[in-house]
Amino acid sequence: MTSGTPVRQAVILAGGQGSRLKPYTDTVPKVMIEIAGRCIIDHQLDWLAEAGVTDVVVSAGHLSEVLLAHLDTRELPVRVRTVVEDQPLGRGGGLKYAGTQLPAPDEGWYALNGDIWTRFDLRAMTAYHLERQAVATIALARPRMPWGVVELDELGRVTDFVESPPSPYPINAGVYVFSPRILDLLPDVGDHERTTFPSLAKERLLAGYPIETYWRAIDTAKDLTEAAKELAALRQTLGD
Repeated sequence: MTSGTPVRQAVILAGGQGSRLKPYTDTVPKVMIEIAGRCIIDHQLDWLAEAGVTDVVVSAGHLSEVLLAHLDTRELPVRVRTVVEDQPLGRGGGLKYAGTQLPAPDEGWYALNGDIWTRFDLRAMTAYHLERQAVATIALARPRMPWGVVELDELGRVTDFVESPPSPYPINAGVYVFSPRILDLLPDVGDHERTTFPSLAKERLLAGYPIETYWRAIDTAKDLTEAAKELAALRQTLGD
């Protein structure tokens, strides 16, 4: 992966059970949950295509046959290959297994958690990744906190109440840019956030890319309801 080289391939992790989204996930996998009339995975595939991606490997698990049927009946904007783990490999192992199925092993790739609804400039994130000569770059979000906060002056007097402000701490947004050598560093089984990423951070080979646009992880029914309201408000603001 060199300067000016576009990222043309990606992995979507779509094998989660989605237990906190029941009963929705009793009949469809988490990535097929609809928000504002669109499945999460349909949104993600369109977003990747807009960024220049041509090939996507989807790592499926829970209700994989339902996901396969959905993908087979849709006119897809990219070439999609679906793989299913014979046994649970964990998120890091799942990334490695799916990553080995990409068509160009000597090129970089994107990876997305299958429950993420966002849209920002992936090409800009790739440029950021290359400028820092990182092995991996993590998108960083600052989601709004679920409670209000109180602001104080230097004497401890209340000056304001702020409802659901953005978190002061960035979090892993579940969107990555990887250089080709990441495949040698991901675990065969286990979580990359506990193994690969800490090791890369110690070597200063892990970058963090702040995103300022809309981001939401769909983990619970409340997230689903709030995301639909937020997207409706965004569309009204943009006049869409």
